[in-house]
Amino acid sequence: MSTKYKATTTEEAYFITVTAVGWIDIFTRLNQKNVLISALKYCQANKGLEIYAYCIMSSHIHLLCKGTHGFVLSDIIRDFKKFTSKKIIQTIIDEPESRREWMLEYFQKSCEHLKKNQTYKVWQNGYHAEHIYSNKFIKQKIDYIHNNPVKDKTVSLAEDYYFSSARNYSDLENDLDVVLLDLF
Repeated sequence: MSTKYKATTTEEAYFITVTAVGWIDIFTRLNQKNVLISALKYCQANKGLEIYAYCIMSSHIHLLCKGTHGFVLSDIIRDFKKFTSKKIIQTIIDEPESRREWMLEYFQKSCEHLKKNQTYKVWQNGYHAEHIYSNKFIKQKIDYIHNNPVKDKTVSLAEDYYFSSARNYSDLENDLDVVLLDLF
């Protein structure tokens, strides 16, 4: 497998995007956003994940992050995707979801071609890791992450979107701690 867009090192920051298969809007529901927040918190506490910026959109999540304390980011993201896949499916099954049948069917069909025996596939392969190489690039990616919901016309101001580190950088209430970077 190509390592062009994989985060195969430790202590180096990357901009990554983890996307649902078919760009399905899974994360329009609060319970599903909370699955991601809880999993990210776990990775921060137990797997060396250090997050500088994030945004949970309806079908994907952007992160500016790195693996620390000997943890490799590709391993962290692999485990994050594996855990959240199971948890997302379980949440669809157990909790109220008007789209339950077609979503489960889509996730089942998404793994029919796989050699590995798997019932559901929630995430696309990979996560398009881009190595952070300069302060200008960091600022560009954080601006992109924070303005994603503005561009999508979900909110008018980046800091108004609750599931984004734009709130952390504006010193507003949030559910996920990040390492704040001086962007100026």
